[in-house]
Amino acid sequence: MPNQTSLFSDSNYADFLNGLKQRIRSAQVKASLAINQELIRLYWQIGHEILIRQQEQGWGGKVIERLAKDLKREFSDMAGFSQTNLKYMRSFAEAYSEEEISQRSVDQLPWRHNIVLFTKLKEREARFWYAQKAIENGWSRDILVMQIETNLFDRQGGAITNFARSLPSPQSDLAQQLIKDPYNFDFLMLAENAQERELERALIHHIRDFLMELGLGFAFLGSQYPLVVSGKEYRLDLLFYHVHLHCYIVIDLKMGEFEPQHSGQMSFYVAAVDNLLRRDRDDPTIGIILCKSKDKTTVEFALQGSQQPIGVSTYQLQSQLPPQLQNNLPTVEQLEMELASAVENVEDNTESEEEE
Repeated sequence: MPNQTSLFSDSNYADFLNGLKQRIRSAQVKASLAINQELIRLYWQIGHEILIRQQEQGWGGKVIERLAKDLKREFSDMAGFSQTNLKYMRSFAEAYSEEEISQRSVDQLPWRHNIVLFTKLKEREARFWYAQKAIENGWSRDILVMQIETNLFDRQGGAITNFARSLPSPQSDLAQQLIKDPYNFDFLMLAENAQERELERALIHHIRDFLMELGLGFAFLGSQYPLVVSGKEYRLDLLFYHVHLHCYIVIDLKMGEFEPQHSGQMSFYVAAVDNLLRRDRDDPTIGIILCKSKDKTTVEFALQGSQQPIGVSTYQLQSQLPPQLQNNLPTVEQLEMELASAVENVEDNTESEEEE
């Protein structure tokens, strides 16, 4: 009788095992997605039934309290039937029609993601946009909340560019949607008089947060990336390759306001990358100038004379708070008065305790 272990080689068995593992994982993902879709549809139907009876039959808010008790008693092994969650289900049914749940990818998101969408966003298109982006990028609930609170929907595609005339379609549209304005660098703490190199080092130090803010598809190639033109070395602040646009992206950092000469410098960098790094399979290189502030008209005039695809955007640091928040912050004098008052209260309490 032949030795059974000799009937297959280790490499063949490894391929066989890896193939089975991939199929099992794929089946697990599909099963998990199917379960989630059924749960989301169930929650919508429950919320819809509550709405119908409250609107058409005049049932008051107490029906939710009673329903929560009865459902938890009947389905004690299932979570999700609290008063709070039943109210969320009602709001969920108010937010979407039954068709929209599947047509707009809502049922592909976990329930807690959906709660974030319909509680934090009033605009329907914004909800659908964030839902799609969360699926595409695999955002956790916390990341989804952060993207909503930093207003990604309005920032996406907001940069001033010349892509429409310098890039072929559809790359021009895709590239336009790629760039935000402003970029949110609230993970950085920089002094008011910081220089470009300090900003660059801080971004590299927080590269994970930086890549997350840039968006899906950016592959970091290096900082102070050297290019030699006619025997002279030039260095790019930051160089990336975008795996979806199939092109190099040069980022130039400016700590001040945009100046017209910045676009001339970026045009040179983009042309150099196109000639020295770009291959036949790569699409045209894109330049992004990130500055602290910009004047719209100045940027538009500066980009009119450039044949290279360039976008200009701004960034916000952690210290740059919105005016409404700045106005609500206490002054140094107020903080000192509060501290002095707190110290007096502690001393008074201590004296009272000693007297007792």
